[in-house]
Amino acid sequence: MAEPGGRNWRLVRADTDAVPPSVRRFMARARQRRLRAAMPWAVTLGVVLVVGGLVWTVYGTSVLGVRDVEIVGTDILTPEQVEQAARVRMSEPLARVDLDVVRARVETLPAVDRAIVSRGWPSTVEIQVVERTPVAAVPMGEQFALIDDEGVAYRTVAKKPKGLPRAELTTPAPGDVNTKAALTVLGSLTDELRAQLVSVSVPAPAQVSLGLREGRTVVWGDDTQSPTKAQIATVLLKRDGDTIDVSAPTVVTIR
Repeated sequence: MAEPGGRNWRLVRADTDAVPPSVRRFMARARQRRLRAAMPWAVTLGVVLVVGGLVWTVYGTSVLGVRDVEIVGTDILTPEQVEQAARVRMSEPLARVDLDVVRARVETLPAVDRAIVSRGWPSTVEIQVVERTPVAAVPMGEQFALIDDEGVAYRTVAKKPKGLPRAELTTPAPGDVNTKAALTVLGSLTDELRAQLVSVSVPAPAQVSLGLREGRTVVWGDDTQSPTKAQIATVLLKRDGDTIDVSAPTVVTIR
């Protein structure tokens, strides 16, 4: 670049040695400060990218999708019946499977008392089924409806299972008063009474009676004081008589 007077100027790069040491140290410290200030942001960005990638892999792709449905605890039901009721979509990201929805579907099966659904990483939905346990068999024409301790009639069979008492009920159901009375009495029986039990009849809530082996009958009355009635009836099993009346526990008769 030329100026009036004939002097020429030009830009040249100064040699490193031309920069004073104090200036170089100042510049180095400035660079270090900038690096230290940028490091947390760089680390945070890296973490966000890694976490975002993992979240997308787990929730947004089929890499960790459902490959298998494992079912345990079935006896009455088959694993295929439970799987059909569960309706778990294959390849759906395992993390996105709504376990409560799957559990509710399985529990619509009459024979299922409850279900436990969990994730088995990396690709399995695990369903543990707890089936209902029968406490009595209700005659239905030529067949029998099995009811559990809640009064749910969940299965029909052609023959009464051995060791299960017959329950004479018109409309077995959890909300039926006669069913509730029968279940209350059955739940209060001693081991000795249960071993002798053949049937329970409830034509009305206050007219419960038990049929025992060898044609003996226990007149129970209503389901109040059932534990006391059970203890008294157990003692009277050793006495002679075909009919034991404990409907009024303070005035017991046997004939």
